[in-house]
Amino acid sequence: MAASIAPDHPNHFKRRGILFVVSSPSGAGKSTISRRLLDGDKELTMSVSATTRAPRPGEVDGKDYHFVALEQFREMVANHEFLEWAHVFGNRYGTPRAAVEEALASGRDVLFDIDWQGAQQLYQRAGGDVVRVFIFPPSMAELERRLRARATDSEEVIQGRMSRAAAEISHWDGYDYVLVNDDVDRCYEDVKTILAAERLKRSRQTGLIGYVRKLMTEGSGD
Repeated sequence: MAASIAPDHPNHFKRRGILFVVSSPSGAGKSTISRRLLDGDKELTMSVSATTRAPRPGEVDGKDYHFVALEQFREMVANHEFLEWAHVFGNRYGTPRAAVEEALASGRDVLFDIDWQGAQQLYQRAGGDVVRVFIFPPSMAELERRLRARATDSEEVIQGRMSRAAAEISHWDGYDYVLVNDDVDRCYEDVKTILAAERLKRSRQTGLIGYVRKLMTEGSGD
């Protein structure tokens, strides 16, 4: 899947859009950092996943997730309506294809808050348009403390998340960048820097060749 042309770059080049993946074990900070990225970047839009789990207090259908019944989710899989999907903690999560393609068509980068399975599937489908960032917790003890501080999950769920965290961390080498979230402000700035640098990559500057030719033409006329 090819990304579309994004808005004008400050240097007046056109560039390709980015599918920007941020992954981490639950509680390591990816959702907090993702929200901050979205709040501060008008060229970035969030990919809203579909899920079969029940909404948590305060979550809004269509904004936080698309909450769907299991049978509907299965139909969407059968109809190839997902770019990626996975089983997570007994529920299913998937990225609807149409919404992502619509965002790219309008020239925006798309942010993905997904796990390693989703990141792998997305990379298989979109290749060089995907940028993958993995965020480590500073320690497993701190990760468990953060999960308990939420006060939203049962002991069984917390233990399941801790068990899954070790499995997720083992896939760190499938990412382009890895960071440790021991300071959320610093980690956020690092992720923001990665996004800015990826936007400036020569391979994404689709308007660069025309700009260089223009410079060369101007130079030959001196």
